Amino acid sequence: MSNQHNKLGTSMKKTLLGALACALLASSASVAWAADEIVIGASLPLSGPLAGFGMYQKWGYETAVNDVNKAGGIMVDGAKTRVRLVIRDDKTDSNVTASNTETLISREKVVAMLGSCTPALVNAGALIAERRKVPLVAGCDPLQAFRSVRKWNYAWVLFFDENDLATAPFRMLAEMNLETNKKVAILHDNGPDGQVVGGQIWPASAKAGGYEVVAANSFPTDAQQFTSMIAQAKASNADVVLVDAIPPQGVAIRKQMASAGFNPKLLVVEKGAEPEYFAQATGKLADGVLVGGYWDPSFPYPGAADLAKRFEAETKQTQSQHIADAHAAAQVLLDAIAAAGSTDREKINAAIAKTDKTYVVGPVKFDADHTSRIPITVMQWQGGKSRVVWPKDRANAKLLFPLPSSQ
Repeated sequence: MSNQHNKLGTSMKKTLLGALACALLASSASVAWAADEIVIGASLPLSGPLAGFGMYQKWGYETAVNDVNKAGGIMVDGAKTRVRLVIRDDKTDSNVTASNTETLISREKVVAMLGSCTPALVNAGALIAERRKVPLVAGCDPLQAFRSVRKWNYAWVLFFDENDLATAPFRMLAEMNLETNKKVAILHDNGPDGQVVGGQIWPASAKAGGYEVVAANSFPTDAQQFTSMIAQAKASNADVVLVDAIPPQGVAIRKQMASAGFNPKLLVVEKGAEPEYFAQATGKLADGVLVGGYWDPSFPYPGAADLAKRFEAETKQTQSQHIADAHAAAQVLLDAIAAAGSTDREKINAAIAKTDKTYVVGPVKFDADHTSRIPITVMQWQGGKSRVVWPKDRANAKLLFPLPSSQ
């Protein structure tokens, strides 16, 4: 992980410095608050390879909390009480996430937690919260990876299901009747979601759709060189390339594909191509790259368009879908505290279980596995912007196909 951190681009470093500065300001501002307050915590990747996600989450969480406080706080035990959000940087390290969560519970006395990002980090924090019987609400954790850990009692996740994500490219290819040679190359990391999506669901989905997997490779989450894997995929003449990797690796793979002169008809980069950092770091090479999505300001949900405008006005950066699941997760927790009318953790947890409301990401209602599913779309980078290209009823741009030449 440290090697990846050293490779982060200049633009991302500037983003991180801004995010950390905001964290310090928020922390100093909270000192003046009254002693009677509701304290909630979050451990987020504000540095390290996943910092491109963490800064969006931080904004989403803080915005939801700030809105509640501007309205006077939450009614608890008959009195309006302000909320204090304490955020710690987990540095994209699951051990630090676990340690931060324990510290927030034992030292800061938080009544509930908001989650980090990706299965490795979210689940690490959730296990501590579960052991300490503290409610935790998160997005940014694919549902199968969350469900597979254990039977949860205090952790709750609203996000997409890996089956929906992994089958989306094949459903899009079939629905749009896109011509390829039916040959697929798969490159995926060996993290929890990489193994599920790249190692299991993609091969099965390819076979079911009449495609042949002609190259398949996995790699560690700290790998930096992918030339041999790319050469194998190119030699196999794959028209469809599916990648599941974190942002620095996603950037490296795209650049190394271009250097190798490998230009398949369809390129999907899950996870790694999601934050704006990918487009900033790859420039024109981002054009045509696909990535699974679940939210866009154009979706007909309350506050969707406004949330994106607020983010861009306040940060002077392009919005990301991660502001939405983070904002919704925070709202779910804050609404549960309000419904409980108490800071009692058991009462808050019981109120989360009863959630049945439409938020900025759409309807949220948790099932017996403590998950709430967000439908998948397919997004594509076009001219530095992320556009929805599938399904038809959600699309706000036409699909670029085949992938534009990198030469």
